Amino acid sequence: MARIFHLCTALAAASLAGCTGLSADVHTGQTDHAAVALQGEQTYAIARTQPQQDSADFPQAEKLLRDELTQHGFVDTAGKPAHYLVSMAYSTRPASIGIGGSECAPADCARGSDGLGAMLFGREYQHALTLRFFENASGAERYKVSSVFVDRNADPVHAIPLLVKTALAKLPFDEPADWRVKFSVDKVSGATNVESMKPLQR
Repeated sequence: MARIFHLCTALAAASLAGCTGLSADVHTGQTDHAAVALQGEQTYAIARTQPQQDSADFPQAEKLLRDELTQHGFVDTAGKPAHYLVSMAYSTRPASIGIGGSECAPADCARGSDGLGAMLFGREYQHALTLRFFENASGAERYKVSSVFVDRNADPVHAIPLLVKTALAKLPFDEPADWRVKFSVDKVSGATNVESMKPLQR
């Protein structure tokens, strides 16, 4: 797990604000009002795609998701019928969205990843995660949340802890749809801790 928390080094190398300024953005797209979207029984099962079933990395990502859901009172039914099916998708690609800087919504924080910064420090990568909560009985989607942040590490696995922690920093996020979550990093353990959650107005 030690390599997962090398975010400090990556951000410092990128000449950003350093670990005290670590932040990620959240976007929600629930079909119901957030306050009532997840009022059902808080039991869940993970819905996996076939590539996730075959992935060597997915069990680690799934464990992180389960640990965070437990902190919010959700209970894994361990194969028994659950009220919610939860799906998780994540990706890493060359970035055009930055972290920190102006107070803008995730979709509006575009900036180029080329130029002097890329020459000196390497290409930026955007890490993204989406969680979707479906009602098991009806199949209706009740809540959807995405988290995004950028650093200069192309490895998708290292980003998952922060992405999961960001997406579930508040469950559910209420209106507006876009938020910025700021973190501090413990100098001893390397663990990330939520410092603030601020809504972003378009």
